[in-house]
Amino acid sequence: MADGDFVVAIDSGTTGTTALVIDKDLEVKAKKTVELPQIFPRPGWVEHDPEAIFALAEDAIAGALEEAGVRPTQVVALGVTNQRETTIVFNRETLKPYFNAIVWQCRRTAPICEELKKAKLTSQVRKRTGLVIDPYFSATKIVWLLRHVKGLRKEAEKGHAVFGTVDSYLIARFTGGEVHATEPSNASRTMLYNIVEKRWDGYLCDKMGIPASMLPDVKDSSGVFGYTKGMRSLPDGVPIAGVAGDQQAATFGQACFTPGEAKCTYGTGSFTLLNTGKKPVPSRYGLVTTVLWSIDGKTEYALEGSVFIAGAAVQWLRDGLKLIERSEEIEELAAQVSSSEGVYLVPAFQGLGAPYWRPEAKGIIYGITRSTTAAHIARATLEGIAYMNAEVMLAMKADYGRRIKCLKVDGGAARNDLLMQFQSDILGVEIVRPRIIETTALGAGMLAGLGVKLWKSRDELAARYREERHFSPALTRKKREVLLQQWRRVVEKA
Repeated sequence: MADGDFVVAIDSGTTGTTALVIDKDLEVKAKKTVELPQIFPRPGWVEHDPEAIFALAEDAIAGALEEAGVRPTQVVALGVTNQRETTIVFNRETLKPYFNAIVWQCRRTAPICEELKKAKLTSQVRKRTGLVIDPYFSATKIVWLLRHVKGLRKEAEKGHAVFGTVDSYLIARFTGGEVHATEPSNASRTMLYNIVEKRWDGYLCDKMGIPASMLPDVKDSSGVFGYTKGMRSLPDGVPIAGVAGDQQAATFGQACFTPGEAKCTYGTGSFTLLNTGKKPVPSRYGLVTTVLWSIDGKTEYALEGSVFIAGAAVQWLRDGLKLIERSEEIEELAAQVSSSEGVYLVPAFQGLGAPYWRPEAKGIIYGITRSTTAAHIARATLEGIAYMNAEVMLAMKADYGRRIKCLKVDGGAARNDLLMQFQSDILGVEIVRPRIIETTALGAGMLAGLGVKLWKSRDELAARYREERHFSPALTRKKREVLLQQWRRVVEKA
């Protein structure tokens, strides 16, 4: 490749879309983020406009290239990462969606999940997909759409209506409809992909009444999926060469290439992944087993724990309670008190994910007295995020059977020093924050550059990883255990 070659990475997230322009030295030359409007038709329901998802991706790419002073013709590869379980059903030819995207946070399919459990599919889903039956995943969202969108089932049976997670939808739009594809890390989040046999599971499709013709092709995470066609932000012919679900992309961006390495991304929710290597590790403690990525036909796996609400809890303090004007102000407010003084906030606004899996749970603030201030609630919010992540990591340690020495962190809330220090304290492990915390988009760019041989190997990428700060635990084991016991008693009330 000639000097001046650049990779563009697009991160189509839950609350916004970010584009990065990355050079051969793995330096981020520019970043552009645009906010994605949220749609809440009913309590517990969350939707996005698919057309807005595509338009914002174009806007973010164009804005990042302009800021970097990079010509679109200098882009040698495009990487895509995305909110994973969010479900879009669209027309194969026109690419028009039949309905809004149903977002991963949406709980409308809880009754369908109960139907599947009563049909005794729990063990088969766990065995075949590594997942639990929960509204979080894509399959029941597809079932809901097939039941509620007039004429959709006939369209699907004719081969006109197809399903995609956001990556698949964007690839279709970016290629002018020529490619309907995904890759294993996204496919493994649908509750329809057999992670052992590495294919769509016909048995589960039949049991849920989902036509197999709706499902995209599954390709390697790094390699050419197709080429841009008809985009306004990029010329035709740019290879789309790296794709992964957001949490797997962040794991790649954190250079967690060795079994035993773990990362946590603090975004709208928080998501912890532990690289377990070339064999899936079944969970006994409420985690899910998922595909990490597939490169050169070789699949690697992870244990994952998902906390549905993390940064969104801070947004609630800002928008709902009006305690702060900007999300960044929470650290200063929380630092006004040395402890939460027995106040706990359980951020179960969308139910509880791993390791509890209680979709009916509600968020609570517990322990309020006359002396409770906004600062106590702010601190309890940050600590609640850390407690939830600690529960996930402790479950990972039990499943993996080995001590996890450190946790790499990224995402917007990873900038919060108070949160990171308490996370280290309550976990009893070292926290490592990298210099570049936009590791989700970075990971997609790394996969894309690897896919077109801009970088020759993962070793070359790992050599470019740079740490910014370490946080070391300051609590004794006894104090940590006491705090966790108190937290668990509060969670039972949620």
